[in-house]
Amino acid sequence: MVVLEDTVKRWREVDGIIYLTVTLDKPTSGEGWIYRTEEKGNRVRTYAKSVLRSKKFTSSTAGTYEIVILKGSLFEDNDRMTSNIRAKADGMGLVKPNADIACLIREQFSDKEIEAMGLWWIVAMHEPIKDSDGDPSLLSAHRVVDGRWLHACRGYPGRRWDREDGFAFLVPQVS
Repeated sequence: MVVLEDTVKRWREVDGIIYLTVTLDKPTSGEGWIYRTEEKGNRVRTYAKSVLRSKKFTSSTAGTYEIVILKGSLFEDNDRMTSNIRAKADGMGLVKPNADIACLIREQFSDKEIEAMGLWWIVAMHEPIKDSDGDPSLLSAHRVVDGRWLHACRGYPGRRWDREDGFAFLVPQVS
C-alpha cells in the first residue's frame, strides 16, 4: 500500500509575505495550552511554559484567524529588529495577536510546512509577556531536528532576528 503525503498547501506567499488561517475551537487557558500542545506530541520549552502560566496571558476567543507572516528576508540584516518589524506591521494595518496564536500555528502546521515556507521560527508578535527570568518574551513555533517545539524568544525592541524567522500578525477582524 502506498501512502501519499498530504500535498494540499494551506498557505500562500506573495512578495515575502505568507498568508494562512488558523482556527481556535474554544478559548484555552495557558495551562490548558501546555497540556493540549504536549498531548499532540509537541514539546513546550520551560520559558514558554512560564509565559503561558503568566497572569498576563489571555486566550483568544473561539474562531478563525487570518494570519500574516512577515518573513525576515523582507528586512536588511541591520534592520531586522523587533521595533522595525512592528513598525512595518503597523504601517500595513496589521494587529498584534494574542500569544496563543503561536500555539495554534504550532498545532496546525507541521515542521515540513514551516520548512516549505522557508522558515525556522514563526514568532507571534503579541505584547511581550515576562518569562520566569523577568525577560519580555514572545511565543513561537520552532522547528528543529529533535522535534516540534513551542518556544519563547526574547522580545526586546532592539532584538535582532535571522532571515529565516517569520513574524506573525493578524489581519484586522471585520465587525
